[in-house]
Amino acid sequence: MTQAAPDEPAPIPPLIDTHAHLDDPRLAADLDGVLARAHEAGVVQVVAIGTTAADSASVVRMARDRAGVFAAVGIHPNEAAAAGEADWSAILELAGSPEVAAIGETGLDRHWDRTPFPVQREWFDRHLELAYRLELPVVIHARDCTRELIDQLRAQGRPVRGVQHSFTGTWDDARDFLDLGLHISFAGMVTYTNKALDALREVAARVPLDRILVETDSPYLSPHPFRGRTNEPARVAVTARRIAEVRGISPAELARATTENARRLFALPAGRTL
Repeated sequence: MTQAAPDEPAPIPPLIDTHAHLDDPRLAADLDGVLARAHEAGVVQVVAIGTTAADSASVVRMARDRAGVFAAVGIHPNEAAAAGEADWSAILELAGSPEVAAIGETGLDRHWDRTPFPVQREWFDRHLELAYRLELPVVIHARDCTRELIDQLRAQGRPVRGVQHSFTGTWDDARDFLDLGLHISFAGMVTYTNKALDALREVAARVPLDRILVETDSPYLSPHPFRGRTNEPARVAVTARRIAEVRGISPAELARATTENARRLFALPAGRTL
């Protein structure tokens, strides 16, 4: 089995990376090595995220071929302008696959100007309705529009089962997401040394232990001290250790909680692991 680099963290088994873009060429080109290093770091399962119809199909194939990998299928808000009805039909078909654990990544984004905001809203509603109908959790993206996204979720008029991924907002934002029924997931930013991110670490310390998740969002957002390098699922252990530290609990306790939370939310079978 591939050996982890000497500067990689010691394992904290078991952990689940709830958000990884395994179809990205930076990971897919060495997928067996990526998953082997994840296993060595104590990662037992990975949720592979789709952002287009094509890569949603790709992550479903990965989940079929590799135990411990599960798929989320959807159209990212920044990809919605280029998507058509054929793409949505493909998502509807893929969503019925037994390897699919969630709908998404979906949501809203005002940081990039790739998709008109009304179009993003319409596609977000489509995903929310599909997740509700199939009784699957939804993986939600929000960037520079958190309050608008919360308002759209409230307009559903029902609890929302899913996760606000790669959370970077305030405690008030987190509390609203929790009240809506969502889990909160933290990625590498919670480890960065910027003093401005102390507020994010305070949120990570306050989210109820039964509603917190960890992720890499790999190949993006590699945690400190690996910032600037290509991220991969093994490094979810770094984020987990930092969150445990700010919460004043052991890494093992944090790992147990986040793994239980992920398996409950995504209905992941404990026996199917990397």
